[in-house]
Amino acid sequence: MGQIQVEKHVGGIEGLCLITPAVHGDSRGYFMETYSQRDMEEAGLSVHFVQDNQSRSVKGVLRGLHYQKLHPQAKLVRVIRGSVFDVAVDLRKDSKTYGKWFGVELTEENKQQFLIPRGFAHGFLVLSDIAEFCYKCDDFYHLNDEGGLAWNDPEIGVVWPQLVGTYNGTASAEGYTLADGTKLCLSQKDQQWAGWKGTFRF
Repeated sequence: MGQIQVEKHVGGIEGLCLITPAVHGDSRGYFMETYSQRDMEEAGLSVHFVQDNQSRSVKGVLRGLHYQKLHPQAKLVRVIRGSVFDVAVDLRKDSKTYGKWFGVELTEENKQQFLIPRGFAHGFLVLSDIAEFCYKCDDFYHLNDEGGLAWNDPEIGVVWPQLVGTYNGTASAEGYTLADGTKLCLSQKDQQWAGWKGTFRF
């Protein structure tokens, strides 16, 4: 019997899936299978993952929006501590939802996983004091192949929860905070990405 529930094409975007694992809990705590190739295939999802990654970030950190150009990656992402708002943007030029985005809050409590196929830009905003974020990839990281999309580009229009600020024409974090006053924090690289018109298409 499968240990996952799969909601396919979330946000009306083909290929995006929200996966909820079966959690078996009692007075001792809980147990769950975080990944099963068999259950994925039974759900009609065939992805061969080759690399696992994990990051730790503090509140207000935004990572993204990232992709690889010549070596695109499908990703299966989840949060093991804290809470993030996770976003995928469809960069597949032949897709009916080309240019559309979908976001979901992933937390250590809901234990949901977000499957993002190849051809998407991906990123997340940390909403908790600390977040530990884990994800599987179906291709390896290639240092010189990374691309990005400005996280705040108005043509895409991602609505980041709790975020307050005014777009100044760039991906700079300057002037942005969370509702509680926490400053938005991006890497220097993520503040340099171009907007939608200059983005790579798959």
